[in-house]
Amino acid sequence: MSARARGAALILVLWLLVLLTALIGGFAGGARIEALQAHQLRSALVARQAARAGIEYAALRMQYADVDRRWVPDGRTYGLQLGEAKLSIHIVDESGKVDLNGAPPDLLRHLLLAVGAPDPQASSLAAAIVDYRDPDDLLTPGGAESAEYKAAGLPYGPKNQPFENVSELQRVLGMDQRLYAALRPYVTVYASGTPNPAFAQGPVLQALGLSQDNAAQFLGQRQSWQPSAPGAAPTLPGGQVLVAQAGSGTYDISSQAALPDGTTLSVDAIVRTSQPGPFGQIYVPLQWREGDAP
Repeated sequence: MSARARGAALILVLWLLVLLTALIGGFAGGARIEALQAHQLRSALVARQAARAGIEYAALRMQYADVDRRWVPDGRTYGLQLGEAKLSIHIVDESGKVDLNGAPPDLLRHLLLAVGAPDPQASSLAAAIVDYRDPDDLLTPGGAESAEYKAAGLPYGPKNQPFENVSELQRVLGMDQRLYAALRPYVTVYASGTPNPAFAQGPVLQALGLSQDNAAQFLGQRQSWQPSAPGAAPTLPGGQVLVAQAGSGTYDISSQAALPDGTTLSVDAIVRTSQPGPFGQIYVPLQWREGDAP
């Protein structure tokens, strides 16, 4: 073989080596990406199932007859280790929220003020909520009936029927996304009457007439109180002792799962434990949301 032929063969071999190196590198990179994707999918699945299990466990604990073992649905945090997942579970009794279908305008106004709505927006929104749910076309002072929705360029008017879901608040004239997000945790369509302060959260307590400082003080007492431990029971400023034990049977449960690799996922559900659900469930699911934890 001539020197020229040997040189050409060497160049060809070198190009083949370069090509093989590129192919092997590509396969290795693809394998790493697939392995990473598989790990992420596995982590998301584990977190989702763990968060769902937190809902099931919380619903079970709410049905214990023993008050020392039954969880208190006043918003306190319960921690739980489930395999590799660390769970953080919050339960709020729906009776501690403001009833969208029965609350008077003044209670709605004070709740809106408590979550950051300025006046007069709080007053007009409270009136608009009443106009949205009531069956007539009579305008509540500051509120909104069909003419006001039309003037605002909206293709719909007030429902003139009770709210079926809290998300309907987004259709009320004057409601923006920021305010809706702030208000949503404190209102309900699954309770009636005045909110129970034994289960109410800070903004609801303020709407009921407590100052921000008094509400914070009461919440601190309530969070530190345990049914199984002796100690002073939480007391309202007027001296009324409130002990949150047995709930109404309808609960807002939030279950957040966190894995060691940083994956987090939350499941939020409103469940009714006072009656059995389908397929042998110990509750009836009224609402269910899943997604990445905040």
